[in-house]
Amino acid sequence: MKKSLILAFLVLVIPLLFIACGPSSTEIPSEPMTVRLAMPFRPDVQFAPFYVSIEKGFFSEANIEVTIEHLPENEAVALVGAGEVPFAVVSGEQVLLARAQELPVVYVMAWWHDYPVAVAVPEDSNIRSPRDLVGKKVGIPGLYGASYIGYRALLSSEGVSEQETILDTIGYNQVEAMLAGQVDAIVVYANNEPIQLNELGFPMRLMRVADSVSLASNGLITNEKTLSENPDLVRRMVSAILKGIEHSIANTNEAYEISKNYVEGLDKTETDVLRNVLEESVPFWKADTPGVSNPEAWINMHAILLEMDLLSNPLDVQAAFTNEYLPEND
Repeated sequence: MKKSLILAFLVLVIPLLFIACGPSSTEIPSEPMTVRLAMPFRPDVQFAPFYVSIEKGFFSEANIEVTIEHLPENEAVALVGAGEVPFAVVSGEQVLLARAQELPVVYVMAWWHDYPVAVAVPEDSNIRSPRDLVGKKVGIPGLYGASYIGYRALLSSEGVSEQETILDTIGYNQVEAMLAGQVDAIVVYANNEPIQLNELGFPMRLMRVADSVSLASNGLITNEKTLSENPDLVRRMVSAILKGIEHSIANTNEAYEISKNYVEGLDKTETDVLRNVLEESVPFWKADTPGVSNPEAWINMHAILLEMDLLSNPLDVQAAFTNEYLPEND
């Protein structure tokens, strides 16, 4: 059973069936609209559903021409909040941190339904729970972002403080640090670095954040102005992306081949590492109700950000996300 991080003073009543309150159908305009979509950092096989939505014509069916721009998450959120870019793909914590800065961004579609951050240890390590990390040296990219928040949430789930562990900020060199024996454990994305290490003959065991606590993860955001002035565009955008996700889950090999058109060097790779990264990503996308935000995940994220002093005051969590723009379920 997942342990809740809900603070004692935080009492929120959020309808669990807050889904598809808008019109039952969307109106497709006669002329295609070019839409800017900000996505993290650089092209990557993990973004296969978006490439699939382009190549399979799911965006075209909605009369949307998507232009993908790769930016750091904080820049993407700022541009969406300022109304300069209508959509971005970011992690849940970025939404709450942005709203604390009075940026009117809203999360409209969940993509990753489980938080992908984990702590990885060698398979033969005696570290078997977050409590076993006490006094151990843990390599982490930095004291920021999803990795740090996930790490803190994992510790908090068992009442361990960050100060009881030894954090070593190593940048995105977790694989090298583990191979060199510089650290006892590394904070990773469960679908990425462990696969690389396994390929190198260094099997790892994972303590997944998602197994201890539900947190809001990667999804699609827009801004309040777009929701007010062009809600139909939001619905069409969400629907097209969900089709890409569902197609990628059902046709992973095809999604990988399509990604070769977007990810430089993917067609030249001689190992199965990146193919395995995609295959390991798919379970994080699966859900009984695709695209739906879990209210508990947002409450937990809000609580951990307060605990970490990344939020100075409580926010209206309900205003940060909505399920209103998802396609109706049959």
